[in-house]
Amino acid sequence: MRREGSELTEEPIGTEDAVLLFVGGPLDGRVEIRHARHGQPLPTITHVHLHGGPKVVHRYDLTSWSETAGVYHVRPRPSVRDGVVSE
Repeated sequence: MRREGSELTEEPIGTEDAVLLFVGGPLDGRVEIRHARHGQPLPTITHVHLHGGPKVVHRYDLTSWSETAGVYHVRPRPSVRDGVVSE
């Protein structure tokens, strides 16, 4: 049994499937399995949170651990000071 998103499934992890861990931001601690049929994990993922207030956007950058495992770290949010945006 393994966890996929928020559901448990009995399907075994394939040898080419990727295990991805999210660190920081609203997805902190999430573990996802990306099936090999979907291709390589994306180098950057954008997560958009919509709620009653303004839209909140987080970007996660991939760091590979091996061919089948990686970590998405939340990208630091740009700071705005004196009208200058730094990235």
